[in-house]
Amino acid sequence: MVQWKGLAFWNLLPEYKGLFMPNTIYEQLRERLDKYSIGFIKTESGVELKILKKMFSKEDAEIYLHMAPFLQKPATIAKNAGKDPEDIAVRLESMASRGLIFRLRKNGKVMFAASPFIVGSYEFQLTRMDKELAELIEQYFTEGFLEKTIGETVAPLRTIPVHQSVETKLNIAPYRDAREIIKTKTKIGLADCICRSQQKLIDKGCDKPLDVCLVFGSHADYYVDNGMAKYIDQETALEVLNRSEKAGLVVQPASTVNPGGMCNCCGDCCGILRALNLMDKPAELVFNDYWARVDVEECTGCEDCMDRCQMSAIQMDEDDIATINLNRCIGCGLCVTTCPAEAIALELKPESLRKQPFESNMDLMMTTAEKRGIEITR
Repeated sequence: MVQWKGLAFWNLLPEYKGLFMPNTIYEQLRERLDKYSIGFIKTESGVELKILKKMFSKEDAEIYLHMAPFLQKPATIAKNAGKDPEDIAVRLESMASRGLIFRLRKNGKVMFAASPFIVGSYEFQLTRMDKELAELIEQYFTEGFLEKTIGETVAPLRTIPVHQSVETKLNIAPYRDAREIIKTKTKIGLADCICRSQQKLIDKGCDKPLDVCLVFGSHADYYVDNGMAKYIDQETALEVLNRSEKAGLVVQPASTVNPGGMCNCCGDCCGILRALNLMDKPAELVFNDYWARVDVEECTGCEDCMDRCQMSAIQMDEDDIATINLNRCIGCGLCVTTCPAEAIALELKPESLRKQPFESNMDLMMTTAEKRGIEITR
């Protein structure tokens, strides 16, 4: 510690203390969050710390630092933190109710896990998001997430073609068919889209429907318990997909074979699609086996497909014929379903360009960490 005329420098100038101490509890929290999923990067302005201070108390942050990214009993977390188990259990319940961590209730037992920022505590702010937080999130997206994150990591969501756009002869795998995924789910929740909600709070975004995000299993329970979703049946979930397709939304489940959720996204609001739009070759970054092709003999140049494309992958050539930039096409199929001339179809990419989704969330997390050069904590 620097001394000046017998006085501690920090005591003399306490307002400057934070400038020289890099390991505050919120900086430690940011560093921990940066180890999970697609990370939580440091920005020049430090807006990410403002987000954390708004979401987490110092006590919340301290407890989070003693948690793991997989489910643990409160007693285990209390032992890690050196705290009273009963006190920790109460605090963990409070943190889970505020969307800071994930909670699982099963067979009369409760377990908790540290959540990434995306996909995780950001999405869990659905009912707590206000204009201030929405503005901070937007600043973080602009300064850090959109341009620096997706291109350097593994996209946490994958694109599934809308059902009517894929010919039945292609015999696609069930995990590549949104309807088949839904038919395997016995517990489904319906929630508003966090990205469109965030954008509306700052007077941006689009007018596409809000209530189109699906969550499954324990994720559905968590969302419903925290007032972020309502339970629906499979028939209603399939109707959500139909409504989303008509609205021009891209179906994006998690990048796993058995996803815990399925988003219906637009290029105006979705953080993932907005980030992909900034890339020169977004097709290389998504988990999808298809791209669109145009039958030049059938195309009438109506430009309907251009309006539907979320990746600006379609342009009209000098003959007013639609052309597909395969570096930008993510194979969502939205251009196919509304082509009045039926001049566009999805076709399988060459096998060397296809990507398999991960078998589990842990596989996804470990691969993401390896690509980012990060060692998973605990």
